[in-house]
Amino acid sequence: MLVGQYSVGKTSFIRYLLGRDFPGQRIGPEPTTDRFTVLLNGPEERTIPGNALSVHPDLPFRGLERFGVSFLSRFEGSQLPSSVLKSITLIDTPGILSGEKQRTNRGYDFTRVVSWFAERADLIILLFDAHKLDISDELKGAIDALKGHEDKIRCILNKADQIDRQQLMRVYGALLWSLGKTMSSPEVARVYVGSFWEENLKNMDNADLFEMEEKDLMKDLAILPRQSAVRKINELVKRIRKVKTLSYIIGYLKSQMPNLMGKEKKQQKLISDLPNVFRIIMKKYNLSPGDFPDIATFADKLKDTKFTEFHTLKEEQIGLLDKCLTSDIPKLMEDLPSERDTPEILRQKMGGNMSNPDSTNVPLPTRSEKFGKQDSGGANPFGFSETEDNYWYVSYRRLRFDTLHYLCTLQYSIYTFVISMVLV
Repeated sequence: MLVGQYSVGKTSFIRYLLGRDFPGQRIGPEPTTDRFTVLLNGPEERTIPGNALSVHPDLPFRGLERFGVSFLSRFEGSQLPSSVLKSITLIDTPGILSGEKQRTNRGYDFTRVVSWFAERADLIILLFDAHKLDISDELKGAIDALKGHEDKIRCILNKADQIDRQQLMRVYGALLWSLGKTMSSPEVARVYVGSFWEENLKNMDNADLFEMEEKDLMKDLAILPRQSAVRKINELVKRIRKVKTLSYIIGYLKSQMPNLMGKEKKQQKLISDLPNVFRIIMKKYNLSPGDFPDIATFADKLKDTKFTEFHTLKEEQIGLLDKCLTSDIPKLMEDLPSERDTPEILRQKMGGNMSNPDSTNVPLPTRSEKFGKQDSGGANPFGFSETEDNYWYVSYRRLRFDTLHYLCTLQYSIYTFVISMVLV
């Protein structure tokens, strides 16, 4: 998913990555992309309306129906035959507005939509223009919506070829300072510097730096399909831990409710004293503070519920969640490729779809003409044409079907457990 203010080069970056135009593409210095666009691989070029995408049985966008017709009318799919899109799906977002334009009503909650996509994306790319580093209120809100997904975020300082070396040093430092004020992560964000489109560099002072930065970024994107299964397991573990914490919270709130009178008064008291409730639960069950939900958001949601309708906490259900963390997940990890595996075991895990288990097959950029060097040919940053199968070749194409099926079964069990805890 690509996020950034308008005219920072999000759509141009996608076009550069694909090596061609795509249906519904709109590029310009003004805010041209006014909708969320999903780029999908398909046999023919066409655009798919958002309402149709949200009910498509083979696509994971049904959850977007909660944002209403006003959002779905600004959501569309762009289908085209592409080697890149066989391995990944790209999300182009509307340019984040600044100044007076922020007051324009989009008709839907932009930050909530960004948060929905962030939870499901494997990588989030924040783009910044070297000539406008100001972080508007709406951009800050979007970055705040990415909280909890800092490990997925990569930043790009685009159009850096339009400034000289001294200015670049100052701009890079200013961007890191701004990100430090906005992002709560203690780690320094990874920032790729360069000019990420097909045109030649306007200033060759930093050509070698830009070429190395582009190689690093493209390699980061190329290994995404390999890491997809690991990320799914990582998200599953996070959900299990949060569900376990939520179960203890629900069970504690239920246990504190009186049997006969004063139920509403007791509920209001518990909600107002939620920080102390969290501390009691944390100490009693030895839980991590990071697994607890945001207090303000959780308190607002509790106001619309009745604690008396919650189910009583059952230790055997908690035991099932612990079994997932201690037994099922490690068993699932064993089915993933490992450096300790022999070539025969790797072939079994890959379903026999691996000609050379020792090869890495990570495509690296070979478009060198824009950096003032001799070009090896090609229409995209990897130097291959769209008709070549090895353009976005990934040796770890798929896991065994039973592994993925087992993963889906675990997720379904967790969802069922949450519903059984909260609903009567």
